[in-house]
Amino acid sequence: MATLPNPLPKLTTDPSGRSLGLQLPPGRLIDATDEGPWHEPLLWHAEKAAAPGTWKALGAPSARAGLLPVLVDVHDQQGGPVNWGLAPDEVSYPGDHDAEDVLVEYWEDCAEDELTEEAEPFGTEWPGLAPALSPTADPDTRAAQVADSLADGTRAWLKDPHLALVPARRSADIPAAIGWSGPLNYEDDVARLCSVLRSWEDRFGIRVVALTFDTLTVSVAAPPATLAEAEAVAAEHFAFCPDNITQNGPDTLRAYAKGLIGEPAWSFWWD
Repeated sequence: MATLPNPLPKLTTDPSGRSLGLQLPPGRLIDATDEGPWHEPLLWHAEKAAAPGTWKALGAPSARAGLLPVLVDVHDQQGGPVNWGLAPDEVSYPGDHDAEDVLVEYWEDCAEDELTEEAEPFGTEWPGLAPALSPTADPDTRAAQVADSLADGTRAWLKDPHLALVPARRSADIPAAIGWSGPLNYEDDVARLCSVLRSWEDRFGIRVVALTFDTLTVSVAAPPATLAEAEAVAAEHFAFCPDNITQNGPDTLRAYAKGLIGEPAWSFWWD
């Protein structure tokens, strides 16, 4: 995967990040992969749990240094990122994939198995990309708001969120930059999913806000405002992560869509 120069190795001898223009709290560099230590750190995360305001305080300065923020659960079912089985050597570059081509492929695969009543109001043919929507907030401001709302650790799927910093070109690339393997049972090259996240960045102002072993949460600056808009977006969600509808939520795309109206965050879980 093509990447920018990684600033994280500087934190080995400069843990405060001052040489990068940062003032970091005590933290930990993660280089553990499913094949052993990576040749350089994949991410840094704070030792102390995130609190409201943490994202805003560290996110913007870190972005200027080439590091993008994301919350990671350091005490999830796998024991945090050090035990997630990260696989950066298995990941391609998100920019090499077309988001709609990826979604069409997923949709057609689903059509063979389960696109029946679940896909109403759509049939087995791919309905096309949802139109871009008007933002109701600045994307980075919305990301900070969602991160603050997740910092209390009350979500069943995000018990101990800590702020992490990842060397990535854009927020949508964060899963690929660390070789995240959460969707492995569905897609073994997470860069293909990141191509869709890039498209959502452009059309809906999303930012990748939180990761656990198998869950991805994004903030949404331009959520659907009507049921018709929500159904168009839900079709993409169905292709992107069928488990959200068939295993972890309403049984139909139409019912799932109702929950997207005005929602500032979307979460995805893969079995």
